[in-house]
Amino acid sequence: MKKYNRILIKFSGEALADDSGFGLSSSNIALLTDQIEELWKEGIQIGVVLGGGNFWRGRQGTNMDRTTADHMGMLATVINALALQDALEQKGVPTRVQTSLTIVRVAEPYILRKALKHLDQGRVVIFAAGTGNPYFTTDTAAALRAAEIKADILLCAKSVDGVYDSDPKVNKNAVKIDKISYMDVIEKDLKAMDLTAISMCKENRIPVLVFDGHKKGSIVDAVNGKNIGTIIS
Repeated sequence: MKKYNRILIKFSGEALADDSGFGLSSSNIALLTDQIEELWKEGIQIGVVLGGGNFWRGRQGTNMDRTTADHMGMLATVINALALQDALEQKGVPTRVQTSLTIVRVAEPYILRKALKHLDQGRVVIFAAGTGNPYFTTDTAAALRAAEIKADILLCAKSVDGVYDSDPKVNKNAVKIDKISYMDVIEKDLKAMDLTAISMCKENRIPVLVFDGHKKGSIVDAVNGKNIGTIIS
């Protein structure tokens, strides 16, 4: 028996990248699409939000205008969305890309009613270009889309296996937390997601599962309710 009917998965751009963290890796894309295909075959409605850090992140050491840099980041997410769409459709999984920036020659504009219809008809919907506004992260875009489509859970696939009480890359004694409240994440500034995203999930009562998205089978395990990662609720 499936635990969720409709999910929103947030991937970083690096999840699609090669070992250098740049560009696209067919093997890493396959790791994601194999699992999305498995969930789709189970009848789960799937929305996806992608970051763009494998092509562009912030101002990248330049003094570029923040709005310009953020728009470039949004376009990077469109590249990733099209790559993921192509890989899914090669597996026979019907997929639509919707963008917050209008690029009608390559993708549909984001329209909530249309997105919901796609989900109801069994299509995977990839939401690209963030919120369409500068100064907002793709974490916030994921929280926003999860609220709009009324997802049962927001799955936040990261390069670490959950939320820790301090940075595990810096502190080898950092302790992993299995379950935590939205307010504790905010008050302790635990960096699970940005504060705007966490606050939006709190206001809309959307549970968030932070887990290692690079581990084979972890997305399917998360949807099937296995005890992995950290649940924020």
